[in-house]
Amino acid sequence: MFAKEVYIRRRAMLLKKMQEAGAKGIILFVGNAEAPAQYKDNYYKWRQDSSWLYFMGLDEPLMAAILDIESGAETLFADDVEIDDIIWMGPQPSVRSKADAVGIAHTAPYMALSQAVSLAKKSGRDIHFLAPSRYFNTLRLMELLGCQRIEKKVSEELTKAVISMRLIKEDIEIEAIDHACDLGYEMHSVARDAIVPGIVEQEIVGKMEGMALAKGWGASFPTILTQHGETLHNHGHAAVIEPGRLMVIDAGVESNEHYASDFTRTYPTSGEYTRKQREVYQIVYDCNELAFQLAKPGITYREVHLATARKMLEGLQAIGLVKGDLDEMVAKGIAGLFQPHGLGHNMGLDVHDMEDLGENLVGYDPDQTRAKQLGLGSLRMARRLFPGHVITDEPGIYFIPALIEKFKKEGLGYDFVNYAKLESYYDFGGIRIEDDVLITPDGARRLGKRRLPASPDEVEAAMAR
Repeated sequence: MFAKEVYIRRRAMLLKKMQEAGAKGIILFVGNAEAPAQYKDNYYKWRQDSSWLYFMGLDEPLMAAILDIESGAETLFADDVEIDDIIWMGPQPSVRSKADAVGIAHTAPYMALSQAVSLAKKSGRDIHFLAPSRYFNTLRLMELLGCQRIEKKVSEELTKAVISMRLIKEDIEIEAIDHACDLGYEMHSVARDAIVPGIVEQEIVGKMEGMALAKGWGASFPTILTQHGETLHNHGHAAVIEPGRLMVIDAGVESNEHYASDFTRTYPTSGEYTRKQREVYQIVYDCNELAFQLAKPGITYREVHLATARKMLEGLQAIGLVKGDLDEMVAKGIAGLFQPHGLGHNMGLDVHDMEDLGENLVGYDPDQTRAKQLGLGSLRMARRLFPGHVITDEPGIYFIPALIEKFKKEGLGYDFVNYAKLESYYDFGGIRIEDDVLITPDGARRLGKRRLPASPDEVEAAMAR
């Protein structure tokens, strides 16, 4: 948790933005509750709502808050512990002391929230809230508002105000993300050093996530570690590591402050790339470098995505997998056959920051529309870049037999794609290289004190050590 002045300032800025947008009424924040896994007292691992953390900082279940847009009054709704709670958890700080820690003047019991919302409704006041990501919060909001569906009642003014604040990271947040990236560096180093043919992938995942739990909150998302990198989100870890394969490791650490890192590296399981693997790896590495060089204030990340798509096709053309005019291939979406995902996404308190509030609202400027093209259509961050944006740079090349066969069957790309030669890549897998990037006033920098080995020579040298 940051100093209380941080949360006071953030809430004041939010109220100001809402007032400037002409909004009236109250802002309702509902924090997360614990979710039972198998039975009532055996919970899934606790994680607070990220927007709640951003504005309130209190990392505990069953809390809510109301901010009055007109008067500026702030009320925290939560309960002090009772003797049964003390027996199991020990003495706990009072609600009053928690409110003081984040600069909230008024407190009330959690059950008083229903009466406060009901009074606002009876008075004809607008009730602004964000789209919930948890079922508990959805049900709680339905109960509070007395409606069966809440999707159309989500406040557009509040959503846009929150996004505008959380998109541009403050210095204290950048410091927190740098720390998460330092932990991510250590996590990936543990993984790289553990790659040995003959062991089960799960053994490496256990070492990685053990490190993440020892020094942070844990993994920032379910770890991807696989010799089948052509499956973009492969979370199965039961395979035995085979020599001569490529292993994609996409993983990150969530720090104790709940800021995320997200790195991907692709390793040769035998310690050295084959000629064929190195050719493709070099293309992906060149795309990663190009994206980093292009990322700076004023350019849109959509433009960066398209430039890297062209670079990728240029490399694939050099090894005989595609042919024809590069610009025409980019326009027709041929790159999507090899990279069916976008170049990157926003990152911060969530590894895919704020996408619970609406992916298009978070990742696209008002004058941008999302493409329908494979690859480009999956771009999560297309906005014009400004200092303080934190984004991922994660190009990849994947040889997905089912997708290639679908293209071929539908007669797509015959003027550009060498389908005959592609058949020899059906057992290749995939390659992805991902870094976390901060946009600075004059360009960009990679987050964390050190960059994980990225070039093919650097990776092989690291594995040799």
